[in-house]
Amino acid sequence: MKCPFCSDIDNKVIDSRLSKDGNIIRRRRECLGCQRRFTTYEKVELALPAVVKKDDRREAFNRTKIFNGIKRACEKRPISINVIEGVVDRIEQEIQDSGEKEINCSQIGERVMKALHDLDAVAYVRFASVYREFKDVGDFMVEVRDLLVGKKKATKGEL
Repeated sequence: MKCPFCSDIDNKVIDSRLSKDGNIIRRRRECLGCQRRFTTYEKVELALPAVVKKDDRREAFNRTKIFNGIKRACEKRPISINVIEGVVDRIEQEIQDSGEKEINCSQIGERVMKALHDLDAVAYVRFASVYREFKDVGDFMVEVRDLLVGKKKATKGEL
């Protein structure tokens, strides 16, 4: 690990701690060249599938895109960043567990839609309006109607 202050590669680990969820290791290091201290974080890098876009382009899986889309849909809603992170973690884990080498962007979008449907109706409709490319108010109303019918069935125990 290169020192961020003097670029020396000789350093020693002073302290190591696991994050609360156990997925990240935080290490306090001291540079042997300039004696300054710095912190590094280690996380396992997962082999995630390539994402196949609508126009057949392939790009690397990008967790940040999912996070930003969900965060945008949840703006001004009573949903914490920790909850959003949890949703993204679950989606990423599902994709990782699938073992596929490629995944269609539509599969990712549908997973996000399901998660938002279960989380918050307003965030769901916001995301759906962009994801499903609503052309007019009619498309929007159909989605809201379907959402309301689903909620009525759930309260009656029909689901």
